[in-house]
Amino acid sequence: MNRRTASLTVLASLAGALGAAVLTAAPAAAEDMAKEKCFGVALKGQNDCAAGAGTTCAGTSKVDYQGNEWKAVAKGTCTTMKLPGGRMGSLTALDRDLPKM
Repeated sequence: MNRRTASLTVLASLAGALGAAVLTAAPAAAEDMAKEKCFGVALKGQNDCAAGAGTTCAGTSKVDYQGNEWKAVAKGTCTTMKLPGGRMGSLTALDRDLPKM
């Protein structure tokens, strides 16, 4: 095998690997696009990530329905989620948590 053939073989292999990586990542990217952050709906310790000062990331919410923590939900469903006390999910952080019942 000469140098030119070897170079073409390497390039073809890299192109194939890159194509496979893109195809593998495509469903995940499409799935992420079909989600939105919904504040105030996560149960204690089940939030997806932080949303403000004093928080770090996933699983750190201290109470159910913490107003500044979010959970990824299907796009278009957040504001239709009815929470205890009649409040709805929110696309922006809430100033307060739901009152304890």
